[in-house]
Amino acid sequence: MSDSELVTIRSGDLTARINPLGAELWSLVDGEGREFMTDGNPEFWGGHAPILFPIVGGLNNGRYRLNGTEYELPRHGFARHSEFEVLIAEEERVMFSLGASEATRAVYPFEFKLNVNFRLIEKKLVIGAGVQNCGEVPMPFSIGFHPAFAWPLPGAGAKEDHKIVFSEDEPHRIRRLDPDTGLLLADRKHSPIKGNSFVPRAELFEADALIWDKLNSRVVKFGPTNGPRIAIKSPALPMLGIWQKPGADFLCIEPWQGIADPVGFEGDFREKPGVVSVPAGQTRFFELHIAVLDAG
Repeated sequence: MSDSELVTIRSGDLTARINPLGAELWSLVDGEGREFMTDGNPEFWGGHAPILFPIVGGLNNGRYRLNGTEYELPRHGFARHSEFEVLIAEEERVMFSLGASEATRAVYPFEFKLNVNFRLIEKKLVIGAGVQNCGEVPMPFSIGFHPAFAWPLPGAGAKEDHKIVFSEDEPHRIRRLDPDTGLLLADRKHSPIKGNSFVPRAELFEADALIWDKLNSRVVKFGPTNGPRIAIKSPALPMLGIWQKPGADFLCIEPWQGIADPVGFEGDFREKPGVVSVPAGQTRFFELHIAVLDAG
């Protein structure tokens, strides 16, 4: 992917570049030229910030059941591997759209539109996703954001100086994934949070993501106490994953509406944890705000 193929939007304080393949944010640079997103090093993970739709996480045996019929979907769904159409392209805003096709109907039998809007407001990028049901029956789905931030952040010192700070106390134990299947383990694990924060360390991710399926916070901040930080806000998304490949120079902070299948799950797709429904002819909206905060 060359820079010329990315869609660029600019404000006075930030520049964002988005790949139409997956409507995926690839770059977020401030006025000083500092890059806050991952470099996408394929040695660890080539992603940047994929949109997860119509599922989040993996399926039991890669399949789900809907009204007695089985379908196959890859982990995190098909949107991240789909070419989106550019609907609107302005200086500070761009909108992408993905609609149902013969290929999507074969694995997800619904008429839909997924519109993803990127808008810069001073030092904040707002990503809005609208899931529209264009069919005649209720449409179940999950959706999630998967942004990978530079770790360490530019100008923010060493990795060990960074903290994850939640806007609320998070007393609940967390969920982890089975290392063999990538599915959700039944038993809850000890949370690294003390009060409302913790220091991320590579060894925390040797067993894959840290997952909060019971989340009080809607804002999470990442960075050092006295340095530039990122604030991630997701008003309508009730779950959160934090993940990296140990040793890599990125950290993913992922608000979700949905989660991987529990180990052994064989229920209908509508019973899958985190799946929600949008009525025929209606649209559900979800937002992710990424703000660059000054030191102090």
